[in-house]
Amino acid sequence: MRTTKLIAACALAALTTGVFAQNMSHETPQNVAQLSASGSVEVQQDLLSISMNTTRDGTDAATVQTQLKQALDSALAQAKQAAVPGQMEVRTGNFSLYPRYGKDGKINGWQGSTELVLEGKDFPRITSTAGKIQTLTLGNVSFTLSREQRAKVEGEAQTLAIERFKLKAGDIARSFGFGGYSLREVSVNANDQGYTPRPRAMAMSAKSEMSDSPLSVEAGKSTVLVNVSGSVQMK
Repeated sequence: MRTTKLIAACALAALTTGVFAQNMSHETPQNVAQLSASGSVEVQQDLLSISMNTTRDGTDAATVQTQLKQALDSALAQAKQAAVPGQMEVRTGNFSLYPRYGKDGKINGWQGSTELVLEGKDFPRITSTAGKIQTLTLGNVSFTLSREQRAKVEGEAQTLAIERFKLKAGDIARSFGFGGYSLREVSVNANDQGYTPRPRAMAMSAKSEMSDSPLSVEAGKSTVLVNVSGSVQMK
């Protein structure tokens, strides 16, 4: 009987301790401040991408496909001669072939398009090569940050954001009469925002008008923004 009472007492004590611990874990944290800070760095865009394309149409799918392939192969061979790893990369883009329907709902022909993309950091090389290609026309010009440039600038923006977060946390703690603080949780997010201007040279209907002439382009700037948010325990 004494053993049974002892076991029951131990079980009750364990249950009571578990309930107490559970209540403690659900208590609302005291003297905790939520805050955020950001850091931004503006940098020149250093990666240029030019897409060139052409379309063909005809009554025979095989003929249209062959014409597209010939146009792409010619442009690709010419672009590869000027390609330099890291400075100008060359790759094929979208290649599509689809039927054209008449008013009666039946196929009366075929249309297709093909694309070649020139991308890299050597702007003069890329624009000059694009100007020499005769079998494709200018499709789109865009600027962005290279992976290396983004990583470098993101690190600078992150340092700024963290320093501002720490200063802000210290100011808040002192404003409430505390001597300092400790971190509870923190989140770091980064993104870049930029304006890409339209190229000064637009695609011309007559390709011969821009024969061997480099496209005139001008890169814009991107702002890399890093935001640091979280909570601190004032103490």
